[in-house]
Amino acid sequence: MSSHEPAWVLDMGRMGYEEAFGLQKKCVAARTRDKIPDTFIMLEHNPVFTANREVTLGNIIAPPEVLAEHGIEVCKTDRGGDVTYHGPGQITGYSIMDLKKQGRDLHCYIRNIEQVLIDTIAEYGIASGRDSINPGVWVGMEKVAAIGIAVKSGWITMHGFGFNINPDMKHYRMIIACGLRDRGVTALQKVAGRDIDIAEVKERLSVHYGAIFNREMRRIAPEDLPW
Repeated sequence: MSSHEPAWVLDMGRMGYEEAFGLQKKCVAARTRDKIPDTFIMLEHNPVFTANREVTLGNIIAPPEVLAEHGIEVCKTDRGGDVTYHGPGQITGYSIMDLKKQGRDLHCYIRNIEQVLIDTIAEYGIASGRDSINPGVWVGMEKVAAIGIAVKSGWITMHGFGFNINPDMKHYRMIIACGLRDRGVTALQKVAGRDIDIAEVKERLSVHYGAIFNREMRRIAPEDLPW
């Protein structure tokens, strides 16, 4: 029998940003009351640019009519970080975790999220790493996964990462991704040079999340959520 604390894995398939934001808020409220364990949500979003302040929204450089032509929404959020893109072909991971049980160490938590991604990418024969200043995971000078989180009262985390598998990279030309003008953006499939199955990557992410955070990962269906 495992001695690890349980954590839920919730695969939501594809959904809009605002709907997913609402789901996170429900999970945070439930985690605060100990109604659910730590929960790792994975999904693909409909095309959307997200940012948390007007100044970061300014890093969307395409005009509204171009965004409309490409079916890209713009949504404000409350995570850290600058403007980023979410869309099909990218795994967005939302981690609802009680940091009181992780030492209340936000810096360590972010590094652990990065390590989950680094270990997953390594399974595809690709070396990736951190940047000493900018959160996220990099292959050379190109970011393959962006990270932006928030911590709510009670030390409960929300938001997480956007991990590019095979998204439409043209959409990144419409923003200054993460506010960085001197760095590029890449995707796992591009650097691997072969097709990558997103369902397989989700499975590997779940395994490494459990290993890094010392959790026993248990899959839960959306219809089994307690609300």
